Amino acid sequence: MKNIVIIAGLLAGTLCGQPKAESKAASASGAIPSYKELKYPPLKAIKIPDVATFTLPNGLKLYLLENHELPLVRGTALVRTGNLFDPPDKVGLATVTGMVMRTGGTKDKTGDELDEQLENIAASVETSIDESIGSASFSCLKENTDEVLGVFHDVLTAPEFRENKIDLAKTELRSGISRRNDEPHGIVEREFANTIYGRSTPYGWQLEYATVDKITRDDVVRFYRRYFFPQNVMLALIGDFSAADMKAKLEKLFADWTVNQPPVPPFPPVDAKPAHGVFLAAKTDIDQTFFSLGHLGGELRDKDFPALEVMADILGGGFQSRLVQRVRTKLGYAYDVSAYWGANYDHPGLFQISGSTKSASTVDTIKVIQEEVEKIRTREVTEEELNNAKDTVANSFVFNFDTPEKTLNRILRYDYFGYPRDFIDRYQRAIQAVTRADVLRVAREHIKPDDFTDVLVGNPQEFGTPLATLGLPVASIDLTIPEPAGKKTEAPAKADAASLERGKRLLEHVQQAVGGADKLAAVKDVSETAELSTTQMPPNVKIHRIDLWVAPDRFRQESQLPFGKFVVYSDGRSGWMSTPQGQRPLPEAELKQVREEQFRNYFRLLLSDRDPSRTVSSPADGILEISDADGNSVRLIVDEKTGLPAKEVYREAGPMGPPADMEETFEEFVEAGDVQAPKRVTVNRNGAKYAEIDITEYKVNSGLRPDDINKKP
Repeated sequence: MKNIVIIAGLLAGTLCGQPKAESKAASASGAIPSYKELKYPPLKAIKIPDVATFTLPNGLKLYLLENHELPLVRGTALVRTGNLFDPPDKVGLATVTGMVMRTGGTKDKTGDELDEQLENIAASVETSIDESIGSASFSCLKENTDEVLGVFHDVLTAPEFRENKIDLAKTELRSGISRRNDEPHGIVEREFANTIYGRSTPYGWQLEYATVDKITRDDVVRFYRRYFFPQNVMLALIGDFSAADMKAKLEKLFADWTVNQPPVPPFPPVDAKPAHGVFLAAKTDIDQTFFSLGHLGGELRDKDFPALEVMADILGGGFQSRLVQRVRTKLGYAYDVSAYWGANYDHPGLFQISGSTKSASTVDTIKVIQEEVEKIRTREVTEEELNNAKDTVANSFVFNFDTPEKTLNRILRYDYFGYPRDFIDRYQRAIQAVTRADVLRVAREHIKPDDFTDVLVGNPQEFGTPLATLGLPVASIDLTIPEPAGKKTEAPAKADAASLERGKRLLEHVQQAVGGADKLAAVKDVSETAELSTTQMPPNVKIHRIDLWVAPDRFRQESQLPFGKFVVYSDGRSGWMSTPQGQRPLPEAELKQVREEQFRNYFRLLLSDRDPSRTVSSPADGILEISDADGNSVRLIVDEKTGLPAKEVYREAGPMGPPADMEETFEEFVEAGDVQAPKRVTVNRNGAKYAEIDITEYKVNSGLRPDDINKKP
């Protein structure tokens, strides 16, 4: 860990002092001294600035810190609320409230109008609510302070919560739900926490489609009104201002905010019981195992927390830690491994040993971790390990206070959770006082191997040794994402001989109406250019889109949005996506959607009678039902007068949230090569208008090849 300590010392500058080489021989010879010869002066004491604190007549508590280095003003309000107060059947309510406070705008301006106003003056106003803190913040140039404070005041005290922005926030949450099983690291972190805290408690609740769907605007407004009132808010400002002038300005600005509510109750306690055993989330599409082992940790105020931090750093805090040296460096089992004694301000965190390992080494890795845990509980660490860990922990703490703004925010949080003002000094002194005996004692008292919860995400078929050899009970974690209750698209009727014959004749009629089955079969590649508008984007914002298809199943979609270009490619089995944030393999949710869309590909769909894996039937006049062996299905409504396809009805799996009932209406047919195809498509989602697509150009059989559409940007 010494190399990390050296780097931290160099970065800390005046806080940590400059290194001094003690080796005269090295200095004389010009050789670079060993890191072991570098010495550092003691860490300088953290200087707590003089923060002016006031309470306004309405109960709003102010923290004002002058800082005249730059002509900037920043502010943060902390509100005693959190998603721990969500109703159990509406998990996500606090999150939606925090999102839409800002995006929903105020009475006088929409959120989009606020965006434009603030962007024009290089300012920002943001809001959010997490587990146990609600926050609202702003940042601006000194010259714009009054204007931005006005916006901040209106967002904090009188948000409008427009319905369309609530719908958009819920859509974003649904999208997150649909993607929550994409990344194995995210799965193991989530399942570890939920298993330990308990899935029936606010600390282990999980967003689901059903809980998000139940959230209404009235719920959001009620949640806001219960927790956002002056006596429940702490507001801190730092920047280029006079504290006396700013106090007078804020007192006048917030004088109209006189809302009162009963005191907010305490956050629920953590009453988790040990969940001892191995919990496996099987994921057969990965070639390594991700793991988290441990149990409940503690709080920052615990007297043993400093010694536990030092202990955890020795066990698995960096490259020189015991776990890394043995599990990764010596044995070569793990790709990464770390240990962390988690502590929260007001409830127990998690003691966690995490990492990833080769699938075949899964059980061996866990056994070695168990051995190292037992060692640190049975004999004292070395003096060198102790000193390195104490330096690392102390240096890391310094960086929480290396700017006045960080220091103010830290003070604000200490006050929010009821910590004493001298907590910083107490903590630093406690770190320096940790002994080898302390490390052994806290390891024995606080690490409880018999209470360990082991959560694994991996492919059990590739484990070199069965999990049962660990001698622990093994349980499966179900990663299925429940669908919301409610109406679903009518399932295809069971096809009988009569409906199959009607379907055959009706599809032939449609084929003839669009140009003929042979001309459809002659289509080998299609390029489709379109302008798309959706209710999920601001009005008048259009998406320019190009869809490329090469028979039988190569697909590429390029979408140009105001904030960047998105490209999706699939060969029917796998694929990739490119976004402004970079490139990555196509997640399973998007890949599933691409497969569904290719099943409904206009030119392929109308030739379904030539695909032996598909069934074509007609349950009633003018209706085609087409399905395949993979479970895809679509209902095609045929225009009785023209014989052309008039409408598609299907159920879409995502990725933007839960499965939805979709309806596409075709209009204004034009020539696409020798085939009639729709020029305009209107899309409804769950009965509400979702998108309009204007197809500006079809290119058919232009000579596209598979390699042409697989080129990455």
